[in-house]
Amino acid sequence: MSDTKVICQIEHHAMLFAYFARHAIELCGDAGRDAILTGMTAYGNERGRRMAQNAAARGDELTTMTNQAYGEWKPDYEGQMEFGQIRTEPTLQTYIAKCAWCDAWKKHNILEYGKYYCVNVDNAVYQGYRQDFVCTPTTASLSWGGERCEFDWGHPLTEEENAQLAQKKKELGASCIKDFNFHTAHLKHTIRRTLIDFLGKNGEKAAELALADFAETFGQEYLDALDNIPLEEIYPFKAADQRNQRHSAKRTV
Repeated sequence: MSDTKVICQIEHHAMLFAYFARHAIELCGDAGRDAILTGMTAYGNERGRRMAQNAAARGDELTTMTNQAYGEWKPDYEGQMEFGQIRTEPTLQTYIAKCAWCDAWKKHNILEYGKYYCVNVDNAVYQGYRQDFVCTPTTASLSWGGERCEFDWGHPLTEEENAQLAQKKKELGASCIKDFNFHTAHLKHTIRRTLIDFLGKNGEKAAELALADFAETFGQEYLDALDNIPLEEIYPFKAADQRNQRHSAKRTV
């Protein structure tokens, strides 16, 4: 057995989701599709909550500017993604013209299932960051046949805020970036849990088949690597939730 560290990339993350979606939908039809979409909303909300925790820990307000600064991932290599700003006022609008997730699904001929990842994930992350925020797609996404993904973030970035965004990203560097072992492990836990919650034994079976497909495609070592990510790192906000529940219970006694 090699001691070389297994490193997941966007392709692994994309394909694990697509396998979950395929088996949930093949086994349960519309109910499977609804469970996958529910799972993706939960997954996005959780990512947003981690970002908000990071911002709050550094004393930053939860704004559209800081939301753009506290992203948790980066492309595997330069040129893999193409994205940027369309405008900053009266509301921030951004685009994605080249997407590594889309490329992975096309490579493995599974775009018809992978595309469900894109239905609400950006909005879910944004609302996880702050509940009153809404990110609205303004075009069909790449995975659904659009020429490029475009989003309206509902709030402006002034010229000053845009300069602050560049400075904040520089200050943060890679301090809040998680690798794709982490992100793929997060996806595994949240989507599997949701499928089982909503689909019962069929959800459990869908998850088992998805994980088997993942291991067959990439190697068992890539699946095993996901077990090395501690759950308390994936869900750091759960400890805060438990503390709040205890405090609330004390106040009602």
